[in-house]
Amino acid sequence: MQGGKMYKGAALPQLSDSNRRIIDSNDPTLRVYQVWKGSNRFCFGGRLIFGPDARSLLLTVSLIVIPVILFCAFVSQNLVKEFHHHLGYLIVVISALFTLYVVILLFLTSGRDPGIIPRNLHPPDLDDEVDGSTISADWPGNQTSGPNLPPTKDIKVNGMVVKVKYCQTCMLYRPPRCSHCSICNNCVERFDHHCPWVGQCIGKRNYRFFFMFVSSTTLLCLYVFAFCWVNIRKIMVAYHSNLWTALMKSPVSGVLILYTFVTAWFVGGLTAFHLYLICTNQTTYENFRYRYDGKMNPYNRGCVRNILEIFFSQIPGSRNNFRAKFKVDSSSILASSMPLGHAMSPKMSLDVEIGKRQAVAAEDFEDLHSQIDSVGGLERCGTQPSHTNWDQKANWEITPDMHTLVTEFGMEHGPTDRQKIYGGN
Repeated sequence: MQGGKMYKGAALPQLSDSNRRIIDSNDPTLRVYQVWKGSNRFCFGGRLIFGPDARSLLLTVSLIVIPVILFCAFVSQNLVKEFHHHLGYLIVVISALFTLYVVILLFLTSGRDPGIIPRNLHPPDLDDEVDGSTISADWPGNQTSGPNLPPTKDIKVNGMVVKVKYCQTCMLYRPPRCSHCSICNNCVERFDHHCPWVGQCIGKRNYRFFFMFVSSTTLLCLYVFAFCWVNIRKIMVAYHSNLWTALMKSPVSGVLILYTFVTAWFVGGLTAFHLYLICTNQTTYENFRYRYDGKMNPYNRGCVRNILEIFFSQIPGSRNNFRAKFKVDSSSILASSMPLGHAMSPKMSLDVEIGKRQAVAAEDFEDLHSQIDSVGGLERCGTQPSHTNWDQKANWEITPDMHTLVTEFGMEHGPTDRQKIYGGN
């Protein structure tokens, strides 16, 4: 058969090495974090989740710890001699404990789920999403080439209309104040911004710790800055010298004064900005995009309530259980390895829903074989239907992705089924 020869001679795309290792593994049970589709990095068996730029944490920790080490090693020696009743030692201990507190806040910000919304396994049903919601006027739903779901929906928040967008990557309508982070490749609740200094998105579950980290870093800078000046002043009094001579006697104090001055302006300005956002119940993303200053903010409940919401409300639990067991089947691996433009329809008989089935039933294979044979016969006859009866929303043809799928099934069902699928001689 000509069609069969053509398929036999074509080079079939291969699965990725990671997917092949999953299929060849003796134990198909993995953890959710091991098959997570976002760009996050996990540590300690999925207990800690970081962003893809988690290496920036090393730089951030160094910028905090190294100046304090220099302060304790060189500057505090003079302070211990000058202050009596162990006050000098207390200054050193406070600086060390304060630094430890700031580092802990840093890891509480960067090492936890910021509020990631789990992805849907398939797009939501159109009827369920449209009923009871106001569809945006710019939805080209009357065109056959338009999207199946409206790009936005109008919902009411505190009596005001808010538009929520449909995320093509996560296949869900984002809740209010949610946005998709292009760096982490996740939809995050109450998305504020992606901070490169902490290597993580700042969202609903870690914004409190982020503000505490920034404000505490500001106080630490001012603490070191102030006592470096005290040390310089003590030197000037002890040696009856001017400022320049005192700086020459304690150059580390001069370096730390300059460093903490510049850093305090940066983190201090960031603290003041986020304090304003907290009092007005805004996020950084909303402030730059929507400019609520010129219009009503549907989330603003007054300064006091806004502050209570951030600092005294209970932090919601994570929507994801990254350490949960995950059953891997070959169909889900094949579906994840296909290009985005050739993703299989959720309505087709081959169900690729992750975690719900360990294997595809034999009758599904037979149904798939018959469908492939029918389309192959139409191609050999020189005709190609514009639509099939598999799904009214899909337009199917034999694509390289389908060849990959058929090849994988042939591996499991032997050369006889493989020859029948391809229609070879």
